[in-house]
Amino acid sequence: MNNETTKSTIEKIKLLGRNIAYQRKKRMYSQNQLAELLNISREHLAKIETAKRSISLDLLINVANVLNIKVKDLIDF
Repeated sequence: MNNETTKSTIEKIKLLGRNIAYQRKKRMYSQNQLAELLNISREHLAKIETAKRSISLDLLINVANVLNIKVKDLIDF
C-alpha cells in the first residue's frame, strides 16, 4: 500500500467515526447508551468514533441496526 492510499484510508476511517458519532447524537444516545446496546465498552466506542480503532464489519452492521439506519448511511462519504 502506498502512502497516498494509506492517507486516504485513514481519512475514511476518521469520516466513518464522525458519522457514527453524528448519527448517535442525532438519536440522542450517549456513548454509554449506544455502547451498552452494542454490548461493547464506552471506551471501545469512543476509540471508533475518534478513529483510534477501526471497526469490524459485524459491529458496523450492528451499529446501523441499533441506530435504525443503513450501513450505507454510515459509509457514504
